[in-house]
Amino acid sequence: MRPEILFQLFSPVSKLKGIGPRLTALIEKLAGPNIIDLAWHLPTGLVIRHQISELTPEFVDRNVVVALHIDHHLPSRNRRAPYKIQCEVGVQSLTLTFFNGRENYLRQQLPEGSDRLVSGKLEEYGGTYQITHPDYITTREMAADIPLSEQVYPLTAGLTNQTFIKAARQFLPMLPDLPEWQDASLLSREGWTGWRESLLAAHAPTEEADFSRDAPARARLAYDELLANQLALELIRRSMKRKPGRSLIGNGKIREKILRALPFSLTGAQNSALSEIEADMAGAHRMLRLLQGDVGSGKTVVALLAMATAVEAGAQATIMAPTEILAHQHFNAIEPLATEAGLSCLLITGRLKGKKRTETLEALASGAVDLVVGTHALFQEDVKFHDLGLAIIDEQHRFGVHQRLALSAKGRDGKGGVDVLVMTATPIPRTLALTAYGDMDVSIIAEKPPGRKPVDTRAIDLERLDAVADGLGRKLAAGERIYWVCPLVEESQVLDVAAAEERFAHLKTLYGDQVGLIHGRLKAEEKDATMRRFMSGEISILVATTVIEVGVDVPEATVMIIEHAERFGLAQLHQLRGRVGRGGLEGTCLLLYAPPLGETQKARLAILRETEDGFRIAEEDLRLRGAGEILGTRQSGLPEFRIADLHDHSRLLAIARDDARLVLEKDEKLGSARGKALKTLLYLFERDSAIRYLSG
Repeated sequence: MRPEILFQLFSPVSKLKGIGPRLTALIEKLAGPNIIDLAWHLPTGLVIRHQISELTPEFVDRNVVVALHIDHHLPSRNRRAPYKIQCEVGVQSLTLTFFNGRENYLRQQLPEGSDRLVSGKLEEYGGTYQITHPDYITTREMAADIPLSEQVYPLTAGLTNQTFIKAARQFLPMLPDLPEWQDASLLSREGWTGWRESLLAAHAPTEEADFSRDAPARARLAYDELLANQLALELIRRSMKRKPGRSLIGNGKIREKILRALPFSLTGAQNSALSEIEADMAGAHRMLRLLQGDVGSGKTVVALLAMATAVEAGAQATIMAPTEILAHQHFNAIEPLATEAGLSCLLITGRLKGKKRTETLEALASGAVDLVVGTHALFQEDVKFHDLGLAIIDEQHRFGVHQRLALSAKGRDGKGGVDVLVMTATPIPRTLALTAYGDMDVSIIAEKPPGRKPVDTRAIDLERLDAVADGLGRKLAAGERIYWVCPLVEESQVLDVAAAEERFAHLKTLYGDQVGLIHGRLKAEEKDATMRRFMSGEISILVATTVIEVGVDVPEATVMIIEHAERFGLAQLHQLRGRVGRGGLEGTCLLLYAPPLGETQKARLAILRETEDGFRIAEEDLRLRGAGEILGTRQSGLPEFRIADLHDHSRLLAIARDDARLVLEKDEKLGSARGKALKTLLYLFERDSAIRYLSG
């Protein structure tokens, strides 16, 4: 139950005076439905008004407060023409301009022959001074009603700044004095005030410095939000860790056979990740670990060796991929090595039907199968394991937490006592990993296998597209293969397809049947069939929208051409580039761009040319685009932060992570005075779902 002290903050915005149904709908869309959402909707600018008695060029384009005499109205007879009111400031002329002005209202507010005080931005237009749509109109006696500085809120069509200012005047006095949940020494070190004082200060900026993310009031609120996030994740993590697992300890015999069959030695980073995974598997509690590795860093081998340990310990192991192509690829990589080591390995996808499916499922349920590679088909109810000990999920951001739990529930007791290893080839900045995957332990493979050559990356003006297309013949003659990625067109899959089809038609005139096409509107079977033709060499140029899956491995692919590269995110460009140069041949990535480029677009293309370090690229992507863009907020379950910024507040996030762990080590049930205050913090930032883990 939410504490009573927070009830008022969680009442609807419609409870505020002057917020009727129309404004409620607009505010809900912009900020949220409750008064607390308005509290988190902080101002982003400040209007400073200058009191002036005469009109001079130095005040043009500034906000001014000026006393004037209203001379005469010039109503517009044409709806497109503005309504004008001629005024005098001393001996000077000033025009007040209103678009779509209502005559009755304006004559009432600004009667001819009267004196008024108005404020607004002073402009010079056609040699005369004017103010368009003054923000305040009052009498000289009411001069105090015009504030000389005023906060500016983020708005949407139909909402005015005055609406938010009036709302703030009502809800800010409602803010309760909440018990302090922050450590006193941290508050002192950072120079932070209490929660209420900080929120009041954030809504009442007096200078530009107050809008900095490092400004004490905003930093304090950002830290509150990050601490709520980390505390919630740590509660979930501890609850998972408390659940009994099983100790999977191998004798190393199967592992040794696989290592001997490998044509290479493991890198130091692979060995280190494997040690962390095996230590978790050997423990008494369930493993929940994220294995991060850049494109081509060798995660699959680490996964196979972890699966071998599970089999040595008498259990079965499975690896699940998000698409059939990736499942087939994993199977083709794993099966020969598994056979060499004396293990049986099966593939289960949606295509498995009839008698073959029945036989496969019987073998799985009887324990005759050691390793299973599959797709979502593994979730189906009739897929039963004899004794599942380890489940590996590839490209976790494609699967929800519920699917992860559904797979782990396939264990022998049906209670989910299965060790879970999640893999991703999307390099995730540390700050993002802490917030999106904070309920997991993390292993990183940060080095590439020896012998992998860097990809030659170049940015080329789109005007040279025809020359690029004409020059592919040499690569084809050498038996190399080429990806040609077409741009995403904003919000329109139809236009995406049109762009891809147009490029396909053009390349087909040059290279005939050597060209294939994949786009998002094709059925999965059609995509798979074309992809297989490309992998087998039946076609040598694959034109595609970005449906080229992460992880698809075609060793002969050496050229990646990306049209309108400026429209893609950095992480996406890096992923695409990682598709080439994987078979020992040197890869080339051509980024075709349409000038002129904006500063962010230039920075994006420059960093790609400078480095192939996926983690550095991901950090830069976070800085340039923000968190939701990298993982795709909807798929990743990434929390949306209202005040905190993962790039600018990364220092605070690290402190919050440590603080959350320390608090729960000392006060597991949050029963102390600070613990109870921290429960209020969880409710305040709507992390209520984590509270139930306190009793678990």
